[in-house]
Parts: sequence; C-alpha cells; structure tokens
Amino acid sequence: MLPKVAIVGRPNVGKSTLFNRIIGARLSITDDQPGVTRDRIYAKASWLSKDFFLIDTGGIELGDAPFLTEIKMQAEIAMDEADVIVFVVDCRSGVTNDDSYIAKLLYKTNKPVILAVNKVDDQKFKENIYEFYSLGFDDPIAISSNHGIGVGDLLDRILAAVPKSTSNEKDDAIKFSLIGRPNVGKSSLTNALLNDNRVIVSDVPGTTRDSIDTRFKAYDKEYVVIDTAGLRKRGKIYENIEKYSVLRSVDAIGRSDVVLLVLDASTGIIDQDTHVGQYIEEYNRACIIVVNKWDLINKDSKTMKKWEDDVRSTYKYLDYAPIVFLSALENKRVHTLFPAINQAFEAYHKRISTSVLNDVIQDAILTFPPSSFNGGVIKIYYASQVGVEPPTFAIFVNEPKYLHFSYYRYLENQLRKSFDFFATPIKLEFRKRD
Repeated sequence: MLPKVAIVGRPNVGKSTLFNRIIGARLSITDDQPGVTRDRIYAKASWLSKDFFLIDTGGIELGDAPFLTEIKMQAEIAMDEADVIVFVVDCRSGVTNDDSYIAKLLYKTNKPVILAVNKVDDQKFKENIYEFYSLGFDDPIAISSNHGIGVGDLLDRILAAVPKSTSNEKDDAIKFSLIGRPNVGKSSLTNALLNDNRVIVSDVPGTTRDSIDTRFKAYDKEYVVIDTAGLRKRGKIYENIEKYSVLRSVDAIGRSDVVLLVLDASTGIIDQDTHVGQYIEEYNRACIIVVNKWDLINKDSKTMKKWEDDVRSTYKYLDYAPIVFLSALENKRVHTLFPAINQAFEAYHKRISTSVLNDVIQDAILTFPPSSFNGGVIKIYYASQVGVEPPTFAIFVNEPKYLHFSYYRYLENQLRKSFDFFATPIKLEFRKRD
C-alpha cells in the first residue's frame, strides 16, 4: 500500500500550489481568494523513485464562513488517513490564531508533522521562519511553492518521515482485487468466490463505498480478495464519498498481485469501462478480464468470438490479459478463475536465468535481425532480468535510439512465447552499454 501524505493549513497559505508543484500538474485549483479548495483532492506523486499519495485539503479556520464545518471535516478525514502531515503556514503573515488552532488539532493525531513555512521567495523573509517554532513542531523548513525553492528538501523530509513497515513476516497469500465500474457484479463475484455472503450485494450502483479485504483458503492455497468500490470515469466523480472510493480502489490495485477487471455482459462495453483499465496499466499489475452476467444474454456460436474481439479492440494495452466468461450470480464457471489467478501470480513473480534468457534473445535476433532506424542498426549485446512484479529485463545495446517500436514488440512476444508470461505485463529496458 502506498503511503499517504496530507497537506493542511489555513486558507490562502499556498497548499494547492504546493500540491500542484509536487505532483507536477495543475490538478488542484489555485486562487488568491481563500476557500477555493473545499474537498480533499488525491493524486499519486513520486520522489526519488518512491511513490506516495498526496492529499490536498481545504483551508481550516475559525469563524462562521460558509462550508467551514464541511471543510474541517474533510481535512480531519485526510489527517486521520495520512501517514505524514505537511502543515503549511505563511511566513509573511506570521503565526495567526488559525495556525495555533490547527497546531492543536495536529497534536492529537500523533502523526509525523512537517512544518513548511511557505512564500519564502526572498532571503529577507528567511528569518521570519523562527517565529513558527512557537507552534511546537521541530525544524520548520522554508519553501516557496510558487518558485519551487526548498520543495526538494521538503520531499526528502517527507520520505524520511514515512513510517517503515514493522512486519518482517512474508505473506505468501495471493492478493487479488476486483475492479470495474459500479454495478457490474463485483460484490456478487466476491461472494461466489468465497461461497459466502461476505459483502453487501445490491442493484443500486455504488453500494460498495470502501475496499474490503477477505482472507480465505481454496484448493490448498491462501488468498486475499479485495472487493472495491466502482471506479468512475476520470473527471466525472461527483460525490465526495466517490472520490474517497476511487482512492481506495486505486490503492487496492496497488496492493494486488492480480487484478480482475470485471465487465457486464448485459450492457456491453461502455465508455466508463474504457477508462478503468488505465489504472491497471499504470500500476503494471497482472490482469484477468472477467465478462460477468454471461447468463443474461442471448448467445449463438459467434457471440463469444465477438466479445473477445470487442475486448481486444478496447483494451489494446492489456493484450496480455486472458478473458474469462462467467455468471457470478448463478456461480457458473467461477471455478475457472482460481487456476487463472494462480498462473498469473506465478508469471508475475517469475525469474529467468541469465543464460537461458540470452539464448532466447540471440535466437530471436538470428531469426529476425533488426533493421536500420534513426540512422543506425541496434546491436544487442546481452540481457539480464533486473526485477519481478512485473518481470523486468535490462537489455544492453549500442544505442537505444536505434530501436524501432515494432522490434520491441517482437522481442517481447518472443519472451512471452518462450517463458509463458501468462496474464502479466513484462518490461524491457534498453540501456546503452558503457
């Protein structure tokens, strides 16, 4: 699970500007008018190859302005779920009553708090940060979210403050999640897999508001199934609670070895479905595409083939994912999922010896040599597996820019054919040999 970092503070201290600076995009609205941000806004951020979720919150203040209660509630939820809290203050206005009030709220969280003194755009303001020691937090850090000054140091502090996992025990259970738009039958499928009414099943879209982890044993193997709230199309999430559900769903993908992408056969593939798979691609997870409610449609000898063609056309970037047709409600063909999940898990963690890997690469080159591209012909020296989850291979060459995309896909397909990378993405990293 990725750590979560919440940005809090009173209105107009630059929280949203800092949020946008860290994620590298203008996702959060910024304005000189206080109170523009009301809800929590989530985004994935990265620093020094470490990923985390960043949460922007509305300004907390004393008084009776509109939405103050709702904004404070949203901010408190963010503080409650965060692993690290960044408390942003304004060096030019000094310590205010609102700052002192927020500091008291933060004392109660028992979370690591980093005090970021913002708007230090000029050296003449730098000494103003000493005033903020009175808030009771160690070593305030001077930053300018507008100009990026000190933001790298702040990110270093954030990563250092993220709690390390205290458990050294390896969990051998296979973790898989069910994702898809609301009302495609994810909860029904969870119940069928568990052979139990573990989660609420309803015809009302969006019944599942949070992700639910259930450990169980089947066919002498340990599993953890994560049932998630339905994902909506990006940019079309209206309810605050749905924003929270999307974060949980994406978080569940990040915690999974295998993701089951659930589609509804009775409605066909619709616009919302086309966006869901992007999350799986982004996290490089093993994937099985599940066409549910297969019992509700009229079928002939061509129906399944047409569905397969539609799925492959829609999810070209998930061409490695097998397709399973079933009915969760009638418990038909649900049993076929377990062998597929097991095989996907094994492929996702598979390691290939360097000698065998290079034999396959050399055979592929001899069978189909690369052609000239970008002013040269790529020469492949050797390859080595450098990671799993998913299997990742470093291929050392004379010049990576000579690689044509079609040759990348050719080598990828040769590796898939030779080593049965069932249901998992694989990554090829072409590096210039020194």
